[in-house]
Amino acid sequence: METKVWIVDNAVDKKGSYSQISQAATLLRENEVVAFPTETVYGLGANATSTIAVKKIFQAKGRPSDNPLIVHIADRKQLEEIAVDIPPVANTLIEHFWPGPLTLILKKRENVICDEVTAGLSTIAVRMPDHPVALALIQESGLPLAAPSANLSGRPSPTSAMHVLTDLNGKIAGVVDAGVTGIGVESTVLDCTAEIPTILRPGGVTKEELEKIIGHVNMDAALFAGDKVPKSPGMKYTHYAPKSPLIIVDGSPSFLQQLVDQQRALGKKVGVLTTEEHEHFYKADVVLACGKRADLYTVASCLYGALRAFDETDVEVIYSERFPQEGIGTAIMNRLNKAAGYQLIREK
Repeated sequence: METKVWIVDNAVDKKGSYSQISQAATLLRENEVVAFPTETVYGLGANATSTIAVKKIFQAKGRPSDNPLIVHIADRKQLEEIAVDIPPVANTLIEHFWPGPLTLILKKRENVICDEVTAGLSTIAVRMPDHPVALALIQESGLPLAAPSANLSGRPSPTSAMHVLTDLNGKIAGVVDAGVTGIGVESTVLDCTAEIPTILRPGGVTKEELEKIIGHVNMDAALFAGDKVPKSPGMKYTHYAPKSPLIIVDGSPSFLQQLVDQQRALGKKVGVLTTEEHEHFYKADVVLACGKRADLYTVASCLYGALRAFDETDVEVIYSERFPQEGIGTAIMNRLNKAAGYQLIREK
């Protein structure tokens, strides 16, 4: 299969870019799979009402079919078509955070979205992306789009069209390339069917931001331990991992450097994931600065790109600094923990 690439800018009212979006939308209506940008990462979109189309997502990604998908919409009318009994708390959140990086778990309307999207659950994950190209594509297609991240299952999520092509070239119908995404980590997933709204996946909207609007919000216990039927994308399987083993280090830069030195003494090539503040401290085979520790949003923005960059090197082990688990740092550490398979070395 030839994967088409449409290069567009964010001014989708321009005739040149809009005609390319129309071509991509046509393929979506034909039940093909097309990758597109959102404000978080690139998504792999398909007609959420078509079993044929959605199965192509799982096939392209190599994704387990019992992992539910997020449905992307462009307006309130589409929401009413796929969800029922929307609670007042969800309406409040929609007013404050949509379009934006917040996915809501709601009760699904029967016989609209195919069962493969919801993994047989009675609920549905829905969001309205805050990206002009994504919204234009959804509107032009006239479809709700099921869209997990546009990468091979288990790999770091893509924040550029090049990342998508690295993983999926020849496996999908096309990619709408509108440059690098902004936030860099996926949306927050919030279960609005629970008695107390519960975060199933931390992401672009922080717990603190949610609680300013609706009061107390729970964090799902599965984020910390245990295993259960996943209600949210990304809860059940290991994700985001580079090809070489990743280990998180909870300690000082000097302690991390000691670990590097030990591995290099054994003849291994070592990488370090750090920030601009500490970049010049480390002596390793590859040192990658991922944003600024003083501004964790910059870390989130380039996290997946940095993990993928290690794959272009010959490092055999990667050590990563640990980040504060507050604000967007909660999402960063959620992704790093998964990428590392929860391997952690703590300084005594």
